[in-house]
Amino acid sequence: MRLGTTLAAVGLCLAVTGCNDPNRAIMNKEDMLAASGFKFVPANTPERQAAFSKLPPHQFSRHIKDGRVIYAYADPTICNCLYVGGQKAYGAYQARRFDKRIADEQAQAAADISMASWDWGPWGVGYPVGWPYYMD
Repeated sequence: MRLGTTLAAVGLCLAVTGCNDPNRAIMNKEDMLAASGFKFVPANTPERQAAFSKLPPHQFSRHIKDGRVIYAYADPTICNCLYVGGQKAYGAYQARRFDKRIADEQAQAAADISMASWDWGPWGVGYPVGWPYYMD
């Protein structure tokens, strides 16, 4: 009974931490956009709203204006705004995204390493390591 309760609690914790809040992910992305040099432009007039509604939500749109490349990111969910930046801001954003991915992979590898040294002894007394819980 106690083992079942413990496993259920661990499973619930993993399920809760595994669920990503989409709004949190969008907010994190917007923080990276602002830190990379994108400018925040609210869609606060009828003209801006009309133009804003034609952009794909939560995606970059690439535009050329006066021979310059401009990137726009529309957010109808959190701020009802547009993030606008040039090549430099877009490059900085991509570099931040890459750095974050590397950091996330390193954190996962560190978690995997810490589990490698975990003591399975109490969980598989009299059985091979990890058995009967290990399933392929």
